[in-house]
Amino acid sequence: MDLTSDDVQDILQLLDGLPFGEMHLRTASFSLWLCRTADGEWTQEMQVLSEPALAPAPGAAQAPGSAGEAADAPVPDGLRAVRASLPGTFYRAPMPGAPPFVEVGSRVEPDTVVGIVETMKLMNSVCAGARGTVAEILLANAQFAERDTALMWIREDP
Repeated sequence: MDLTSDDVQDILQLLDGLPFGEMHLRTASFSLWLCRTADGEWTQEMQVLSEPALAPAPGAAQAPGSAGEAADAPVPDGLRAVRASLPGTFYRAPMPGAPPFVEVGSRVEPDTVVGIVETMKLMNSVCAGARGTVAEILLANAQFAERDTALMWIREDP
């Protein structure tokens, strides 16, 4: 299936009459993100997939550190999950070559920036949300994170 610019425009016309500000459409052959800007215009990002993007079958093994594994991981006792509020690419540093925001063992406050999730070319800061110490970082730099994926564990101060 080929998605043309006219197809995208038709989708945008339909969305203009709805109260939604964002849409993500994913098929086996493409992924399309649409987001309404503050002035009511739409931005788009489309990715043509080289292979069908299929969800893993229930019980199927996943690569260690994969986003699906991190999202499903139970929160260990005494730890708090720092989760992605939006789907996107998780970055541990503010720019390529810069040191990471935090490492295992770093002390954090609730407003400490611990990473960035890039969604539709917008950089969204991820804050620790708790006072304590980074116990484990679950996703590698530049790895895709679904919404609500656990990015790292924080051992909260008593």
